[in-house]
Amino acid sequence: MADLVSALLFCLLAIPTSQHDGHRTRSGNDTALPKTFRGSVYKVNHTTQLPDQLHPDAAPQLYVDLDGPVTAYTKGVLSTWVIPSAYILAMLVGIPSNAYILAFLRVKLRSKSLSSVVLCLNLAFSDLLLLLSLALRVHYHLNANNWIFGEISCRVITALFYGNVYCSAQTIACISLKRYLAVVKPFLYRRMAKTTLAVGTCLVVWFLFGVAAVPELLVRQSYYITQLKKTMCHDVLPLEENSHSLLVPYRLMLFFLGFLLPFSICMFAHTAVVYHLRQSASDWRPYIRASTLVFIIFMVCFLPSGILHIAHYIHLFSSGDDRLYVYYRLAVCLCCFHSCLDPFLSMLLSKTADSELQFIGLHRSPQRSTVT
Repeated sequence: MADLVSALLFCLLAIPTSQHDGHRTRSGNDTALPKTFRGSVYKVNHTTQLPDQLHPDAAPQLYVDLDGPVTAYTKGVLSTWVIPSAYILAMLVGIPSNAYILAFLRVKLRSKSLSSVVLCLNLAFSDLLLLLSLALRVHYHLNANNWIFGEISCRVITALFYGNVYCSAQTIACISLKRYLAVVKPFLYRRMAKTTLAVGTCLVVWFLFGVAAVPELLVRQSYYITQLKKTMCHDVLPLEENSHSLLVPYRLMLFFLGFLLPFSICMFAHTAVVYHLRQSASDWRPYIRASTLVFIIFMVCFLPSGILHIAHYIHLFSSGDDRLYVYYRLAVCLCCFHSCLDPFLSMLLSKTADSELQFIGLHRSPQRSTVT
């Protein structure tokens, strides 16, 4: 009888200990209670991570809603044919043309218009990096949106892509501002240390490139989508997790600094330049047409992606609607086409400037300033 009582007491004492241990084990296991996330592309219903001891090399898993747009996007013709075809076309045109511009402008480094050469070199180099970063993205889309190159390469490609898109837009804004000063403020323009300012401007642009790229390098970009049985790079992210939650305000900040501000500068500069040239007694129609063409192409290439970028996040966090991301990815292709068109636009503007077009100041001073 004494032995039976002792056994019962031992069992009663053991029950709280086993319950405490069991609770501790479940809370430490990431697969116990799947959480709900909103990805940057699609609404992610559940997420879980496989135990490290079972799959040490496996990417973390995300569960998605198969009734949402994720399945249609992954298997559809848009992401598996249209987008990679656009990237391939941009690379075939843009890589050799930007490489030619880099080689061509190196010859003019000792010319009088050194500041313009520096800015154009910066633009060509940024565009070339952007286009080169598309190679792995092309394979990713042609491989049914399945990333096979590992997490590090996914982070690097994502950072290079977004960093160089904003870098190109900011450089174009600097070139537009420079031409605005040459036309509207010719006396101030002549007194400026143009080459020093151009080099300093390029350094600031590349600093902003780092601001845009580094955060993308610090967070995981690739996740294994369980239902689709593939690893997706950057397209599905758990933005409600602490590790990714700051990406949303960060990307909205980039929208204002990397797109809205350069676009506003280009629009103001172009409008002011055209207005002042039309007030002149000389015929500036060739330059006005060239400048207008450059601005229209900039607007067509960057405006859709900028609008869809901000609209996507507004819809995502207001109503959970993430369908706009599909159209945003398509609009991003236009940014890549701008990178392959920049060399031809640079040559067009250089011809109009080299044809001895001289701009007259607002007060029609007898002194003239040449746009460089």
